[in-house]
Formats: sequence, structure tokens, C-alpha cells
Amino acid sequence: MEQFRSNTNIVPTKAKSSLSALLLKNRSTRGFDTSFKVRKDQLMRIVSVNNKVASARNRQVLRFALVTEERAHLVLPHIAMGSALSDVKLPLPGTEPNAFIVVCSVCEPHVSTYVDLGISVQSMLLQAVEIGLNGVCLMSFDKDRIKENLSLPYEPLIVIPVGKSAESIELVDMSVGSDCSYYRENGIHYVPKLKPDDLIIE
Repeated sequence: MEQFRSNTNIVPTKAKSSLSALLLKNRSTRGFDTSFKVRKDQLMRIVSVNNKVASARNRQVLRFALVTEERAHLVLPHIAMGSALSDVKLPLPGTEPNAFIVVCSVCEPHVSTYVDLGISVQSMLLQAVEIGLNGVCLMSFDKDRIKENLSLPYEPLIVIPVGKSAESIELVDMSVGSDCSYYRENGIHYVPKLKPDDLIIE
């Protein structure tokens, strides 16, 4: 390190990915490459962001269950994906996730818990993207079955399937008042987003 600091000819390398690039890659993924098996150390790396991010009153009430392929069958039948797509049941056969992060709270959830939850989930998904994976946050799942199947001591709040994406996902501009539901055409998943100017209060 001392040698590095004293060498004025060394040009610092650019960061692997800018925040903007990570955000663009961080699309909610509901179809995965089943040949890729997510390892526990990869899930651990994703969860490890949580001791670096903000927490309301620094209470740090969230806990995380890591589910790899061996126990994926305890979660997969009890989740719902893509509720806005009434004409298709996701995940499609052959694109099922084989790993999950189940986020729980050690106390009865209140407003600050969900503030923590949003910060945590977004940070974890960005970390997943940085290591070449994707995920989606699900609040539609059978809490009782998953809690029982995984022998969780706490109530689950969100389930995050994690894996290597097998989907084509594109953002499209939308106008204020337009339908914001995501949709699929010709194998591509489209996600309408408001333009930056429309987000500003004049």
C-alpha cells in the first residue's frame, strides 16, 4: 500500500459499475436460468450489505434466512409472481428460482420497519446485480407455510428469489395518468416508468 501511494504514475482504475448502470440492470426478475445454482456464500455476500446501510434509529430489526437449492422446494410452491399478468402464471416452467432470501423482523412491524425494509431490499438487489445476479421482492406469499417450513422464529416480511436472469426486460417511458402496469410482448417484459421531469413538483 505504501508503494502504491508513493507511485504517482499509477492511475486509479474506474469502478466496475456506476450506480446508474447497476440501477438499470436491477430489474425485477421472475424467470431464472435453472442451470445456475446460487451458492450460500453468494447469498451471504448479498445480505452482508445490511451492516453498511441506514436503519431507522439504528435499531437493525431485520433478519435474513438464506435458502439454497436443497431447501428451495420449501418456498417455491408458496410464492406468487407477476400478479399484474393475469394471463400467465410465473415463473414459467423451467425458469424457477433455486435460491431465496427471506427477510424477517425481530419485532412487530411498524412504519420504521418498512423504511428499513425498503433500504435493505434495494441495497441487496443492487449487490446481487453487481455480482451478476438478479432478484425480485415478493410480498405475495403464504407467510404461515414458509415460516413453518423454514422453522423461522420471526414473521417473514418479504421473499426475494435470487438467481441468474433468463429474461429480457426493458424500461419504457410513460405519461402521468397512463397505465403503469408491466406487460409482456414477444418474450420481452416491459416496465413503464415516468420520465424524470414528471417526478418533479413545480
